[in-house]
This record gives sequence, structure tokens and C-alpha cells, in this order.
Amino acid sequence: MSTRVIVINRDKLFIKGLKYSLEQDNYVVEAAFTIREAMEKIRKKDYGLVILDLMLPDGNALTFCQTIRDNSQVPIIVLTEKKEDINKILALEYGADDYITKPFNILVLKAKIKAILRRVNMKNYQIDNQTIKVDDFTINTLGRKLIIGDESISLTGKEFDLFYLLVSNPGKVFTREELLETIWGYEYFGDLRTVDVHIRRLREKIEKDSSNVEYIHTKWGVGYYFKSKKASAAID
Repeated sequence: MSTRVIVINRDKLFIKGLKYSLEQDNYVVEAAFTIREAMEKIRKKDYGLVILDLMLPDGNALTFCQTIRDNSQVPIIVLTEKKEDINKILALEYGADDYITKPFNILVLKAKIKAILRRVNMKNYQIDNQTIKVDDFTINTLGRKLIIGDESISLTGKEFDLFYLLVSNPGKVFTREELLETIWGYEYFGDLRTVDVHIRRLREKIEKDSSNVEYIHTKWGVGYYFKSKKASAAID
């Protein structure tokens, strides 16, 4: 079945060109030119991917990104201008899975799309048991849910994959490059800050004090690792 994609952008010529290119790869592409129009379409249909431009005429696209994320796990790629470095980071904070800077090579965008959809559709980290327990965490791999104690924690798809990978390999230090390639599915098109933002956001959700972490640690100059409270030795 073809993936249904919604492109939210005010530039009709841009959408026309992008639609033509993506349809060559058998995506079903629909367009929305405003936040209001996009909201209506997203309410009525299920989409496999959202491509969201941050420059929209009728509201704050970052807030809209957060609204989508609060109600759905649909992957979101945002389009930003080259000079808008702060918006790239904010987009990830507001729930986007990835971003791409305009002007961009269509092949780079397609690589990002394929990587994201491969993660969603193939579920690279399946295990036999539906539920695993580590310390205070209960991880439902079938429903892709995390519970800490009695509290259900809302994670994005990327946050869940990242947490599950780290928990499944306690003590193993992953470089940011390894995490980018494993979770995002590509090696050369990503920004390493994407990993840092997701780690920070994940810590804010699972740590009692994100400034004094217990579980997701930094190996300075190398990368990140998960440490169980039951671990007998720390990683220096």
C-alpha cells in the first residue's frame, strides 16, 4: 500500500514540484497551504508522513507541529530556511522527527523519508516478549508504551526507539553517529544535534532530575549509554 503524505506549504509551485517527484516513488501526496486547511485534512484522514514548512501564513507552525504530535505518532519532517538554526532545534523539541534545510536536494529528502518510514513500518527492535521491565520502567514493545511506576509516559516514535535501544544494551556506549544511523536509518544526511535534542527531551521525561541523571548517561567525548540501578559497575 502506498504511503499517504501531506505536504503543508504556502508555495503552490513548490508543492507541485515536490508532489511530482514523490509520486515517482509511488507516494500518494496531498497538499495543504495553511494550518487551518492542514488541520481539517489531518482530522479526516490518516497520513503516513507529514512534511511541514515552518513558514505558514496563518499561525505558528511550531505550535501546530506540537499539536500534531500531541494527538498522533505520525512522522513529521519540517522544512526550514538555512539561517534558521534555532528553529531546527525548536522543531525537534516540539515533536518533529527530522528537518531539512531549504533549498535541498530531493534525493536527500527522499533518503530521510525512506529511513523514517522504514523505522515505522519494519519496527527494527522487535523482541519476543511484549513487555519488559527494567528498574522502575515497564516497556510495552507491542503498544510502544512506557510506564514509570504507575505513570504512563508519552514518547514520540523516535524517543521510544532511542530509549528501547539504550535499555536493551545496558552499559554499551553508543556514539551519536551510531545512534543517528541506527535510529534514524541514515549516516550522512543527519545533524548530530538531532541526537542531542532527543536525548535531552528523553531525559526530561524519564529522569527525576534531568540535570542529575540516573539512567541515560553521557560518556564525554564518546556518546550515550543506559545504566541500570542494578548494574554492579559504572562506566568511567
